[in-house]
Amino acid sequence: MDRDELLNNLTQDILAYAMHGAFPEQEVARSIKPDELDQRFEDYELLLDLHFILQEDVLEFVRALPKRLRSVRTETETVSKTRRGGVDGHIDWNATVKKRYTESPRDASLFVCTNRSEDYDIPENVVLKHLLSVVHTTVTEAEEYLRGEYEWVTETWRGSEPLIDELKRIVERNVHVRRIREPEVYEPTEQMLTTAETSRDVIYREAAELLRDRASLFAGDEEALHDLLDQTAITPDDDHALFELFVLFRFVATIEDIQDNDFQFKTIATGRQEIATLEGEKDIVLYHDNSAADRDLSFVSDVPEAEDRLLSRTEKVQTVARNVANSYFSDRSFRNHTGRPDVIVMEVIDEDANRNEYLIAEVKNSRRTDTIREGIKETAEYLAFLRVNDEFVFGESESEDYFGTGWNGLLVTQDLDEETASLDDQSDNEIKILQASELESRLGDVLENIV
Repeated sequence: MDRDELLNNLTQDILAYAMHGAFPEQEVARSIKPDELDQRFEDYELLLDLHFILQEDVLEFVRALPKRLRSVRTETETVSKTRRGGVDGHIDWNATVKKRYTESPRDASLFVCTNRSEDYDIPENVVLKHLLSVVHTTVTEAEEYLRGEYEWVTETWRGSEPLIDELKRIVERNVHVRRIREPEVYEPTEQMLTTAETSRDVIYREAAELLRDRASLFAGDEEALHDLLDQTAITPDDDHALFELFVLFRFVATIEDIQDNDFQFKTIATGRQEIATLEGEKDIVLYHDNSAADRDLSFVSDVPEAEDRLLSRTEKVQTVARNVANSYFSDRSFRNHTGRPDVIVMEVIDEDANRNEYLIAEVKNSRRTDTIREGIKETAEYLAFLRVNDEFVFGESESEDYFGTGWNGLLVTQDLDEETASLDDQSDNEIKILQASELESRLGDVLENIV
C-alpha cells in the first residue's frame, strides 16, 4: 500500500494521535460515529479542544488579539454615593440639597458625589472571555504536545511568533481581559451570543462564531467533525510510522468485530505505551512501543543456558528465524541477523482463569527480503524474551517452547510481488506473516486464536 492508500484507510481514531506528523494532504476519517466518540476516547474533550485550537480561524483570532484588545468595548455608568466631611468625585448639588433637607438639615458636611466608571461586564465581553478561557485552558492542558518538536506544532502554535507565550500573557496580564468577570457555568447565554454576533466589532463577531463552531463539535455534528479532522487530523509524516498506525487501527477494527464491543483510546503520545483498552469477559489491552512497561511487560534477553542438549533462547531465536524465513520464501537461504524493533503488543487478561495471553506484532513497511527476514528474527526475539514481572511468558528453562502456540507472534509487511506461503501454509511455523492486503481478510483468523 502506498501513502495515499494508507491515508484513505485511516479512521476516526486518528483523533487520538498526537505525535510526530503533519496535517493531512487529503480527506481522512470518512467513517465517523458522532454518538460514540465521547465514550471512545479517554480524553475526548481535551482532544476535541486540541484540534479546535489547531484550526487556522482560531490561530488567526489569537494572533490578532494584541491589537484588537485595545478597543474592547465598555459601558459607562454613574454611581452616586453620600459622603460626610469630604468630597469624592463630582458634587451633585441638587441631590445634596435634597439629602440634607430630608435627613440632616443642619449638616453642612454632607455631600452627594457622583463618579463615572467603566463596566467591562457587557454581554460581548463575557462571550470573548469565555472563548479566551477555552483556548487558554486547552493550551495549558495540552502543553506537553504543543511544546513538542512536531511539524503540526511548528505550523500552528510554534510558528514564527511565540503564540503560546503571547496568549498566556494576554489572558493572565492584559488589563482589559482581567477586568472582565469570569463567565458563569451557564454563560454565555444564547442572548449573549446573539448580541456578540450582531456587534460592529469584528473581535466579538468572530468570538461568537468560533464558540458556535465549538458547540457544534461537542454536540456531535457529523459535518463539523468531518471538517475538523480534514483540517487538523495529525498524520505521521514518516511512512513507516503511518504503516504501523494503519496496522494498529486494523487490530482495533478486527477485534471489535470479533468481540462485538468497542475499544477506548488513550491519547497516542510520546511516552504513552498503553493505547487502547476493551473491557469484557476478557479485557484486551493494546500497546505500541519498545515495551509495555505500563503493566510490567518487558523484553529482556536471558543469559545463555548451560545444558548442551538444549538450545538457549538466543540460539533458538536464530534457528526459528532462519527456518521460518526459509519456509516462507522460495529458493532462498538466510544467515542469522540481529535487531530490536518497535512492536504492537496485545494482552488478553482472563481474570477468571488467572492467566493472560499475548500477541506480539512486528510491522515492517518494506518489500525487501532482507528487511522481512530481519523482522522475522526480531519477532522471534520478542516472543522468546517476553517477560511479565521479570518472569518469562513462554517456555521454561528445561524446554524449548519459547514461542507460544504459533499464534503469539505476527509479522506484518508491505505487499510482495513474489510468491509466498499463505496463512494456512504457515500452520506449523512459530510465527505467522501477513501482508498489508491480507489484514482485512486474515487478521481475524490470527486474532481469534488469542482472544
